[in-house]
Amino acid sequence: MKEVSFGQYYPVSSFVHKVDPRLKIIFLIAYITAIFLASNFYGLAACALVLVLVVIFSKVPVLKVLRAVRGVTILILFTAVLNIFFYRGEGEPYFQWTIFAVYREGLLFSAFLVTRLVLLVMLSSMLTYTTTPVSLTDGLESLLTPLKWIRFPVHALALIMSLALRMIPILSDELDRIKSAQMARGADFESGNPFKRIKAIVPVLIPLLISAFRRADELGEAMEARCYMGDKKRTKYKKLHFTWRDLVAFFVIAALVTGVVLLRVYLGGIL
Repeated sequence: MKEVSFGQYYPVSSFVHKVDPRLKIIFLIAYITAIFLASNFYGLAACALVLVLVVIFSKVPVLKVLRAVRGVTILILFTAVLNIFFYRGEGEPYFQWTIFAVYREGLLFSAFLVTRLVLLVMLSSMLTYTTTPVSLTDGLESLLTPLKWIRFPVHALALIMSLALRMIPILSDELDRIKSAQMARGADFESGNPFKRIKAIVPVLIPLLISAFRRADELGEAMEARCYMGDKKRTKYKKLHFTWRDLVAFFVIAALVTGVVLLRVYLGGIL
């Protein structure tokens, strides 16, 4: 759980940290769109270049960004193996055994999907690395303001997201303490078959759930004691403003999406 990057904030003063959170959210959405619009490796290379620029100007350590991929390692391996052995191409396969076959097209398509997934995860982690939970939820609430016209509880949704992001590192530390306490009592989480390991997790999950519900109950009582009334006549201590940094970020993502679309139109797909 300590390796989970989502919800963690890396406190440092940088260009990316000072970008408006609303534009960061729009940037991420546009980046995801660009990744899925990319139909060849040139488009993914352009996305990778933008990711490198974001990491450099954010001053977040590269190893910390790469660590975000650990959480989806199983998904990446599953995607790679599935496409390598079951993607049917033209010509003679490199390897074939019963229903399994490895074609050149399968290798290319697998590498393409894995690269796309890695880029997606890494830039998504940069959003929480460079934005505090409060700023992130303020930006989301500001973007969803038009939904208030149809009586959608925008403030409640933003509050839920803020609390969820804050609880991720707290529950991570709580899980580590519970696991250490269980291991001190003789619990074994490493040996045995997968079913035995899953069964060994039960003594950890139950105290963790109890702790989560207890924290939620205490938080609710604290909010009631402070007369929290939702979004009725609430003001903000820090108001969001667009600056020249946001204009630069907007042009970068606009150039990326335009470039990916042009590469898709003129160069076609990977196969």
